[in-house]
Amino acid sequence: MPDLASERVDHRFKALPPDAEGLTVGELSAQRRNLFTGGYTTPVLALSAESVEHNLRLLETYTERHGLAFAPHGKTSMAPQLLHRQLDRGAWGITAAVPHQARVYRAHGIARIFLANELVDPVALRWFAGELDSDPDFRLVCYVDSVRGVELMDEALRAASPSRPVDVVVELAAGATGRTGVRTEAECAAVADAVAATSTLRLVGVAGYEGTMPGADADRVREWLRRLVALAADFDKAGRFDPAVGEIVVSAGGSEWFDAVAEVFAEIPGLSLPVLKLLRSGAYVSHDDGQYRDRTPFNRIPEEGALQPAFRLWSQVVSRPTAEQAFTNAGKRDAAHDLHLPEAQVVRDARSGEIRPAEGVTVTGLSDQHTWLATGPDADLEVGDWVGMGLSHPCTIFDKWQLIPVVEADGTVVDHIRTFF
Repeated sequence: MPDLASERVDHRFKALPPDAEGLTVGELSAQRRNLFTGGYTTPVLALSAESVEHNLRLLETYTERHGLAFAPHGKTSMAPQLLHRQLDRGAWGITAAVPHQARVYRAHGIARIFLANELVDPVALRWFAGELDSDPDFRLVCYVDSVRGVELMDEALRAASPSRPVDVVVELAAGATGRTGVRTEAECAAVADAVAATSTLRLVGVAGYEGTMPGADADRVREWLRRLVALAADFDKAGRFDPAVGEIVVSAGGSEWFDAVAEVFAEIPGLSLPVLKLLRSGAYVSHDDGQYRDRTPFNRIPEEGALQPAFRLWSQVVSRPTAEQAFTNAGKRDAAHDLHLPEAQVVRDARSGEIRPAEGVTVTGLSDQHTWLATGPDADLEVGDWVGMGLSHPCTIFDKWQLIPVVEADGTVVDHIRTFF
């Protein structure tokens, strides 16, 4: 397993101190430099040490309280350090969307992977077959959502001759016009029949993803989740699960509706085998100041806790051409912008080091390497000041940065998170 702390600091990594060139990441972290005075250059993305720990702890206790197993979606961060912290906090395994993500997980010692897509690439299937053969402790669970997909998987796996079958779950689409997945229960049965006709695949459950349901609301999400649970019960009644599988997997749940998942999965009836109620939320680890701040289930269930946004992008004012306008040196290359623009939150005064609220400062646009700021009469901002911005959508925040400083509340950098996109 790669030793990330031994990687050398150099020009590949944005914002790291130039005088740290040649140090290992572990050596730099051990120096506990200050983000603002320790040589870091702007723009620089920081991850709050306290907020990450809070969020990890909150979902650990939430899933335990509701009797859920947890396979957080690793595509959010693609950061093995965070994935292992999630596993240390009780996660059953890690979810992936594509083979590359699974390869990163395996390179960093992840033993259980839930692949939330139908996998029909023969090259990737041969690689997975090799992983299953070489490591008896490795478990892969993969979606299937078509008879043709089952045929392609079987063809590739028969050519690879793995020593054990690949565990699969039938994906039920979240609505007739949803994203992937089988649209009707009859078609689900046909896919299950196709799996049963192979020796390379083994049916272990059902799954889906409610997050892309068109027009989703609480009632529609619960209705679909009950369909998913009923599908598992129907498959079980029909004897589709070999007792040798040991447990029946029922999986759903992104970062917007896990409260509905917890509610409906609590209603799963007794089946012939124990049920692995597998939640897959991923954005919680960093949370955000936009999409998930507005949509987290904890807004509906505040008595169960609250997530904390962990990201802050710091950039420096490089131009103040008028009283109504300013520009900083962060742009589309640094800030996620697919769902919302960044949000100006605080200003660090270049003269005094004082941090104050960003009153009268509004982000109005992004260029490749500039943030456009509108400044009102009460905006106290000058060239050289640092502007701290909140960001929206963790999945596209992480993927713009290869090495992210982890910062305590007083500005001390205590670690660096390596990403692999």
